[in-house]
Amino acid sequence: MIIIPARIGSSRFPNKVLADIGGIPMVIRTAMAVQDIDAVCIATDAQEVIDIADQYDIKAVMTSEMHQSGTDRIYEAAQKLGLDENEIIINVQGDEPFIETAVVQAIYDLTAKNREDEAIMMNSCYKCISNPEADDPNIVKVVTDTDDIALYFSRAKIPYPRDHHFDDYKGHLGIYGFTMHSLKMFCNLKDSALEHIEKLEQLRALHHGYKVAMIEVETESFGIDTPEDLERAVKHHRL
Repeated sequence: MIIIPARIGSSRFPNKVLADIGGIPMVIRTAMAVQDIDAVCIATDAQEVIDIADQYDIKAVMTSEMHQSGTDRIYEAAQKLGLDENEIIINVQGDEPFIETAVVQAIYDLTAKNREDEAIMMNSCYKCISNPEADDPNIVKVVTDTDDIALYFSRAKIPYPRDHHFDDYKGHLGIYGFTMHSLKMFCNLKDSALEHIEKLEQLRALHHGYKVAMIEVETESFGIDTPEDLERAVKHHRL
């Protein structure tokens, strides 16, 4: 199942999940983009989102206002949906209205491949980004080992090019694959200082010694974090 966390009270951009893109709310457009892969459910903390999802015949589940991360929110939704321990759950952020089917499918396939590996708690992806893009703190960077296992995620520019020019930056896409079992394990872990400092929930898994498996993808999609991003998204939709 694909579960989309949709918190109405974003600190950086309140109500952004309902922002209009071509006459359709952002979170609904995101759900529509991935509904051909698997069943889709929106996990929200707002009745307004529930009502709008119902208008588009998209399943939605009410969750607590107290969750600190999207992954904690989708776990509550998965529990309410009664999902099996071996069920694959893909967390697609509600601000990815242009996400391609191939990208989400790649995460699904990676999660299925790693399903029996207890050391791998999460599965995700990255795309190659330019040196100037890596300067943007809204674009999360990841460094990986030779097996594409994440070493660290940061809003800072990593690796830092101390002595020479460097162009091989990896921009992380906030899409995660779990089994219901690994999702439960993640949400039962104590949150970490790094997670709060960087505002990156995946650092919780690394802090506790678990692995995050990565895969490179090609995508033109972009997350919408600011009103400026929304303007870009509206222009992108018109093309």
